[in-house]
Amino acid sequence: MVGRRAAAGGWGPGAPTRRSRTCQSPAPLGGDAQPGIDRGLWRALGDLGFFSLRLAEADGGVGLGLPEAVLVFEEAGRGLVPGPLVATHLAAGVVPGADTGEVVVAAADGRLVEWMDEADVVMAGAEGAVPLRSVDPWTPLHRVPAPAPTDPVAVLLTAAEQLGTATRACELAVQHARTREQFGQPIGAFQAVKHLCAEQLVRVEVARAAVYAAAVTADPADIAAARLLADEAAVRGARDCLQVHGGMGFTWESEVHLLLKRAWVRAQRGGGRAESEELLAAELTA
Repeated sequence: MVGRRAAAGGWGPGAPTRRSRTCQSPAPLGGDAQPGIDRGLWRALGDLGFFSLRLAEADGGVGLGLPEAVLVFEEAGRGLVPGPLVATHLAAGVVPGADTGEVVVAAADGRLVEWMDEADVVMAGAEGAVPLRSVDPWTPLHRVPAPAPTDPVAVLLTAAEQLGTATRACELAVQHARTREQFGQPIGAFQAVKHLCAEQLVRVEVARAAVYAAAVTADPADIAAARLLADEAAVRGARDCLQVHGGMGFTWESEVHLLLKRAWVRAQRGGGRAESEELLAAELTA
């Protein structure tokens, strides 16, 4: 059975920067080259039960539920694990080989399709997709003419990934504030930096409570609220982390800018701010 800390399949916090230096460099913004999916990592995730987590044991899966999947996707978001994780997870039991990680599955999520060219199977709804410049060098994108229907489970798993990224951003900000010295003392001694870190932690814990609750209830309104809070925690948290780090946060030696870029891209998936706000407004006025 997959463990929460093993969820990243060897791609833990710090791995994006290590692999960008030692393995395959990410594609330059707007360049023709695209990063490739690490098939070894993908099979390792399959062996750990990442994709088959919610598949019944009788069908070869782990037989767990949505709360457990949320914990695993949170860890994947914390480690910035690349690839169409949500699409392949949802395809387990539907597309042969998806549950074991032998097959990479892409699907339209809102108006975006991630990793379309690298996928072995592209689900219906991606017809007419055209390449789109991605701000995240580890997430190649295509754009579809019309938004695909939103799957509440996909929305919640995206929220879980965002929660993991927000957690990692908070950890890095606090760590840097403790060790970086200016004017003879750690920068964390200055009130402005303290406030940035404290506000990050508040957003993370509020989002965590909402995401975990939505995983238990599976209520569409709860999922929408969790997604709004998780997107905010990830994007604002990564931006604040970048501010704490200053210029070094933009360098390839740092993963801070990668956290922000991935959070930006995920926030554009289906069930994002506009859709979630509309759903919550309809719920309140019903």
